[in-house]
Amino acid sequence: MQGAPATVAISGQTRFVRSSHISRGRGIFKGKSRRKRSMSRGGKVGYGGYIFSDNLGALNKTGFQATYSYHLSTRNQALSFGASIIGLQYSLNKDKMVLENPDDIMFSLTSDRGYFIDGNFGVYFSEKNLYAGFSTQNLFESFFNFNKADSSASLRLERQYIIMSGYRFDLNRHIYVEPSFNFKLSENVVSQIDLNLTTYFNENYWGGFAYRSGGSSRVSSETLGGRGSGLIFYGGARIDKFFVGYSVDYTFSSLQRRTFGSHEIMMALRFGDNARRYRWLNRY
Repeated sequence: MQGAPATVAISGQTRFVRSSHISRGRGIFKGKSRRKRSMSRGGKVGYGGYIFSDNLGALNKTGFQATYSYHLSTRNQALSFGASIIGLQYSLNKDKMVLENPDDIMFSLTSDRGYFIDGNFGVYFSEKNLYAGFSTQNLFESFFNFNKADSSASLRLERQYIIMSGYRFDLNRHIYVEPSFNFKLSENVVSQIDLNLTTYFNENYWGGFAYRSGGSSRVSSETLGGRGSGLIFYGGARIDKFFVGYSVDYTFSSLQRRTFGSHEIMMALRFGDNARRYRWLNRY
């Protein structure tokens, strides 16, 4: 579809692992010891980064996110906390806009660029078969006034809340099924829910489908004909340290008369020694 939205993003994450000295025996002089350098596996701090660009017709949104996380773990469970700072730039391409009144003075006074700084926070719990999380985005609801003559013409980042959870059912040694959901709610009571069902084979191949409701003030009012509702089919594979995935999103809204759907391609690379990998973050 000509002029359809397009998104490009790149992200990375790791944990902070401090080097430690482990005594391997005493030297011939008292107080001296021979030490071997090795990696500590007790690091609880993680950090990551995310850069993206959204092209939405005449409106372009680019930004970054820097995240710090702290993890508390037992033998079989983990509780994680994360906080992010986000920076956004909105730009307006006036050449792509078609105006009913090209001489509108309000349009000429409209700024073509705006900047935002905001933050996110989240909590995540996981064990072998269960995971659940809660997060809030755009904590401070930052805003920018696009029009110098009209103080009400401002663009505000709306605070959002996200609840997600999933459970793993082992069918046999090689195959397991994971149903999950992702529920989003904004400050003006617009909600959306994703219901997912994913099947994994040897943890190297996966595929599944999801139903996504359209935005509504009540989830119960959503049907297959709801605004923006749709079905998503996805799959992927892991080859050594490389991951590749693909998904297609088919909408049930009136937009389906103009387009088959949207497509997403994902590629990832995981590297580093095993000490740098959280055992409870191997879920894809």
